[in-house]
Amino acid sequence: MVATPVKTAKRLTIQRGNIAPDTTAIRSLDWDRDRFDIEFGLQNGTTYNSYVVKGEKNALIDTSHAKFKELYFQELEKVIDPQTIDYLIISHTEPDHSGLVKDLLEIAPHITVVASKVAIQFLEGFVHKDFKRQIVKNGDRIDIGKGHIFEFINAPNLHWPDTIFSYDHGTNTLFTCDAFGLHYCSAQMYDENLEDISPDYRFYYDCLMGPNARSVLSAMKRMSALGEIDLVANGHGPILKHNVNELLDRYHRWSSEQSKGEKTVAVFYISDYGYSDRISQSIAKGVTKTGITVEMLDLNAIDINEIPEVVSRSAGIILGMPPLNNATEISNKTGAILASVNTKQIIGLYESYGGDDEPIDPFSSKLLNLGLTPGFTPIRIKETPHEITYQTCEESGVDLGQILTKKTKIEKRKALDVDLDKAMGRLSGGLYIITAQKGEETKGAMLASWVTQASFDPPGFTVAVAKDRAIESLLQVEDTFVLNILEEGKYQPLMKHFLKRFPPGADRFEGVNTQVAANKSPILVDALAYLECEVVSRMDCGDHWVVYSKVTTGRVSKPDALTAVHHRKVGNYY
Repeated sequence: MVATPVKTAKRLTIQRGNIAPDTTAIRSLDWDRDRFDIEFGLQNGTTYNSYVVKGEKNALIDTSHAKFKELYFQELEKVIDPQTIDYLIISHTEPDHSGLVKDLLEIAPHITVVASKVAIQFLEGFVHKDFKRQIVKNGDRIDIGKGHIFEFINAPNLHWPDTIFSYDHGTNTLFTCDAFGLHYCSAQMYDENLEDISPDYRFYYDCLMGPNARSVLSAMKRMSALGEIDLVANGHGPILKHNVNELLDRYHRWSSEQSKGEKTVAVFYISDYGYSDRISQSIAKGVTKTGITVEMLDLNAIDINEIPEVVSRSAGIILGMPPLNNATEISNKTGAILASVNTKQIIGLYESYGGDDEPIDPFSSKLLNLGLTPGFTPIRIKETPHEITYQTCEESGVDLGQILTKKTKIEKRKALDVDLDKAMGRLSGGLYIITAQKGEETKGAMLASWVTQASFDPPGFTVAVAKDRAIESLLQVEDTFVLNILEEGKYQPLMKHFLKRFPPGADRFEGVNTQVAANKSPILVDALAYLECEVVSRMDCGDHWVVYSKVTTGRVSKPDALTAVHHRKVGNYY
């Protein structure tokens, strides 16, 4: 492997290396990136991976982020003369992978762009000039010689509607762009340190792929017909080489579990308008946290004749407002949605902040008049989305999902053996409030009683957090928070406050006396003691995550006071 790091003030470097016969990876390493699409916090930066495959003809798979323009082209020219590139294969058109397409085509206008039909349409919108193109669909092949035969696999919604994988039969390499990737910046090109990358691999899946679990399973079914996959050349993070089967199996297992939901919510969005795709992804993430299966549907791509069937099988419908002067095709599709809904469904609406959104109130009135139940207050976005916007979207999705799962949860409680229920209820614990802050605006809090010391050195404890709790997103590996320990006899005001049901995006600390911890999370001044903590690991335990954290510092305000104790009568719900 040849590595040529070129540092800048923002720690942007380039790495290249031969990963298979005639195949070179060019990885753009973004060491300091701490957010992705605003709504997802990053702990370890990220990379943007591009690939060159040389045969009798030559192919480039994806480019890079525009911020790497100078560095990327310098490195590309060390691998291949751009004038000798015959094909540019676009896995999908998200700017972090296609940000340099226009620049490349200016250098080498003879290149044929190979992509899905939807991707070609998107490219026309930002290249703004004619270019050679070849639209490919599932099963199509391109032979570039020397045994390198590319076969294409449809993979829509992973995580953009235009995604298509490409498989090189000559090297058993699958090029997957976003799928099977992770936001993890390291000088190591491959996945040899499985333990180190596993938390980021799972977090990436939960944020980007979990809401599209059904699409993941569909793509993996098509992948199964390809033959051996020795290498997964993804778009972010280490390339999968040493643990290919294990990491692919995880996607299949997680997606199978996510798709077991008895109910489905259809999320309709417009991928190339405003922030519709980002907002819809955040809402979908919230819905999936409640165990509900989500089906993401781009109104640009879906056939209007499929809409009635999709709507009829869905328990909930979420719709992003289209442009006010939208095309006839989009208008007809939104009309088909309205014509297909029924009174048993839950509805959620959001603005896309495209500068010219269709008014949300007429849509809302029509749906309410048809007898549908709102899953959350319509999300109105009046400025460019930022952290608190996406937190509101995720919490709104959780609210809608909880409405759909409420009846099932009650039935499960009734089905539990009475003696077992009472016996479980005899497990007691203390009373605590977890408070957390990520970034400048995103805050969360949760009343907790399932807290147990787990280690002396380092001092650490575990806390169980329900998967559908809003604060769960703030308790990822390396995140920090404060455990506030409540005082016996004086915990009622704080407990009553934090037991309230807050609307999405509400300030949970309004009216509460707080100080700022060294890790930036709120400390409750009226608590008996507090511990500042850092998440070390998480374990999946059914409907909860068990989060193990190490304690970095702490303080007791009343040395002689006692911790509040919580006793339950039943053991199958809070």
